[in-house]
Amino acid sequence: MPINLTKGQKVDLTKDNPNLTKIIVGLGWDVNAFDSGAAFDLDASVFMVGSNGKCPTENEFIFYGNLTHSSESVKHMGDNRTGEGDGDDEQIEIDLTKIPSNIDKIAFTVTIYEADERRQNFGQVSNSYIHIQDMITGTDLIRYDLGEDFSIETAIVVGELYRHNGQWKFNAIGSGFQGGLAALCGHYGIEVA
Repeated sequence: MPINLTKGQKVDLTKDNPNLTKIIVGLGWDVNAFDSGAAFDLDASVFMVGSNGKCPTENEFIFYGNLTHSSESVKHMGDNRTGEGDGDDEQIEIDLTKIPSNIDKIAFTVTIYEADERRQNFGQVSNSYIHIQDMITGTDLIRYDLGEDFSIETAIVVGELYRHNGQWKFNAIGSGFQGGLAALCGHYGIEVA
């Protein structure tokens, strides 16, 4: 049975699971019934950041256009353009043993593709969650349901995996941004054209 987190809650992942080396981070969501006239395409992205809270280079931004980090520590399993069906909509595989030493934190985010053009926001999305599973044993470790706290936001920092005293912990963030992916990139030090 996974630990269910609330916003702002932090949990130690590797202290109680010393053999934990590979995890799957699954993100899921449903789109509310009303129609904005355009299909919803939500995208999970990962920002691998250093002690300054910024990505060292643009290569530490993992998304549908850059699926695997050069260290092979983070692998995005691909873009789901509809979000239909049960279970995870997008997944990211993490190998904790391969995360470069200059990376202190891995932020998991979700954005709405072309949100402004399609007049869409996270107020129109429900049942959003993130969960972390041990890739080797298949055991569900944690789950964080975001709730319905969003209205006009077009990007969300769902949670962060972070290194503390040699252990990996998870922080349930659930913080919304306006400005979509560009705003998140700016926040994490990635320049967008």
